[in-house]
Amino acid sequence: MERLAAHTPVIAAEVRRHPDATPYEYTLGPGQWQVSWFSAGRKRKELAQAYVADSTGKVTETWTGFQVAWTMARGYAGAFGRISNALYVWLPLCALFLAPFLPWRGLFRRRSWSLLQLDLLMLLGFSISLAFFNHARIGLSVPLVYPFLIYLLVRLLLLAFGRGRPRRPLALAVPSSWLLVALVALVGFRIALNVIDSNVIDVGYAGVIGAHRLLHGHALYGQWPSGNANGNTYGPVNYYAYVPFTAIFGWSGTWDSLPAAHAAAIAFDLLTLVGLYLLGRRLGRPTLGVVLAYLWAAYPFTLFALSSNSNDALVSLFLVVTLLVMTSPAGRGVGVALAGLTKFAPFGLAPLLVRAAEPRFVARRALLFAATVGATVAAAMVPALVSGGLGRFWHETIAYQASRPAPFSIWGLWGHLGVEQHVVQGLAVLLAIGAAFLPRRRTEIEVAALAGAILIAIQLGVTYWFYLYIVWFLPPVLMSLAGAEPRTPVEPEPGDVPAEREAGAGGEQAPAPSTALPPPVPAPIR
Repeated sequence: MERLAAHTPVIAAEVRRHPDATPYEYTLGPGQWQVSWFSAGRKRKELAQAYVADSTGKVTETWTGFQVAWTMARGYAGAFGRISNALYVWLPLCALFLAPFLPWRGLFRRRSWSLLQLDLLMLLGFSISLAFFNHARIGLSVPLVYPFLIYLLVRLLLLAFGRGRPRRPLALAVPSSWLLVALVALVGFRIALNVIDSNVIDVGYAGVIGAHRLLHGHALYGQWPSGNANGNTYGPVNYYAYVPFTAIFGWSGTWDSLPAAHAAAIAFDLLTLVGLYLLGRRLGRPTLGVVLAYLWAAYPFTLFALSSNSNDALVSLFLVVTLLVMTSPAGRGVGVALAGLTKFAPFGLAPLLVRAAEPRFVARRALLFAATVGATVAAAMVPALVSGGLGRFWHETIAYQASRPAPFSIWGLWGHLGVEQHVVQGLAVLLAIGAAFLPRRRTEIEVAALAGAILIAIQLGVTYWFYLYIVWFLPPVLMSLAGAEPRTPVEPEPGDVPAEREAGAGGEQAPAPSTALPPPVPAPIR
C-alpha cells in the first residue's frame, strides 16, 4: 500500500521535500487503508496522507499541508449544509435575493441603479470563496473572503458617518405583497430542507450536550464526550438556549440525528426572521420589515447555517433583539450581554451601545446600561462558575478560542503575519472604542452600520474564520443598507414602483396620481 501511495504525484512531491519522513499503514475499516508519512524528530508531525482501496489498489485520496489535520478543509460533499450547496439550490436563492431590487424597466439606464444592488452583490460574493472551499481549494477560498469583508466594512463606515447614502430611495421591482408571498414560500422551503436533508455539525451537537449536562446537574465546563471534546468552548447562554429543545426531544448520548439541534436551529432562524420584520415596523416602515425578513430568508448563507444546524443564528437573534430595544439602555444591555455570552465577539459592541443613537451622553443612562450588562453577565455565569470556577471557564472558552490555529484565515493559512494581524486587531479595538464617541450625532440606521462594521472588523483579525460567521453581522448590515435614505429627494425614473404607493406590508397599490399633477417624489420603503 505504501508503494502504491508513494507513486502518486502529490505524495511523491511531499516525500521529496522530506526524504527522512517515515511511512505508516493503518486500516480504516473493511476495504480501505490509510498510509501516513510523519516527520522525523521528537515532535512528529503528519506530513501526508493517502487512502487506498483494498480491492483495487487504487489511491482514492491524497492530502498534504493543512488538509492532513483539517478534514473540514477537504471539500467533502455535504460536510456543511448538505444539499444547500447544490447549484440548483444556491443559484436560484442568489437570484431571489437580488431580483426584487433590480430596476428591470430601466435596466440600461444608469440613473436607475443605486448602491444597494452593488451591496447585495457583494454579500453574494462570498459564494465565490465557498465554491473553492467546497472543492478543497483553500489556497483560493481563504483570501477571496477578504475583498468582500473589506468592501462591507468600508461601505458601513461611510454610512455610519453620513457618507455613501444611496442616490435614489429603495424601490421594489414588485409589490411588497408578492415579496410577502415569496417570503412564506421560502420559510416553508427552508424548514422542509432542514427536516429532509441537513446535517448537524459539531457546533449544534455541542449545544445539545451542554443542555443535557445542565438538565442533569453536571458541570457545564470540564470533561466532555470524546466525540466532541472541545464543544464546551462557547458562552453559557449558548447552552441555555438549547435546554428547552433538549428537554423536549432528548439526547441518546451519541452523535445521531439530534432532533433537538434541528429544532433549535429552526427556532433561532425563524425568530431572527420575525425580529427583522418587527425591526422594520418599529422604524415606522412596514414594507422595510418585509424586505428585511425576505432578505434573510433568501440569502443563501443563512440557509447554509440552518442546514448545518449550527448555533450562529442565535447570535443573530440576540443582535436583532438588541437593535429592537435600542432606545432602552437596560434592554440593549441585556441584549448585548446575551449575545456576548453566546459567542464572545458581540461584546465588542458594548462601547457603541453605551449611547447608541441618543443625541448626547447622559451619565445616568450610561450607568444603567453598564449595570444591566454586568447584572446579566453575573446571572448567566452563575451555573458555570459554581460548577467549575472562573479558571476552568476561561481555559475552556476564551483561552482555547484565542490560541487554536486554523487554515481558514490568511493569518493561519499563510503564517508569518503576526505583526500584521495584531495591527488589524488593534484597529478593530480602536473602532469599537471610538464608536462610543463618534459620530456625535447618529440615527439608529447609522448605529446599525457601526455595529456591522465592528463585527466585520473583529472577524478580519481572527485566526479561525468560517462562512457561518457571516450571519453574525448580517442583521445590522441589512438594516443599514436597506434602511439608508438619500439626503435629498430625487425625481422618480419611469417604471419605478414608489413604496409610498403601497399600503404597508400588504402591498396593495393606491390609485395612480392624476397626470395633471407633477410626478410624485418616491419615498423610501415604508
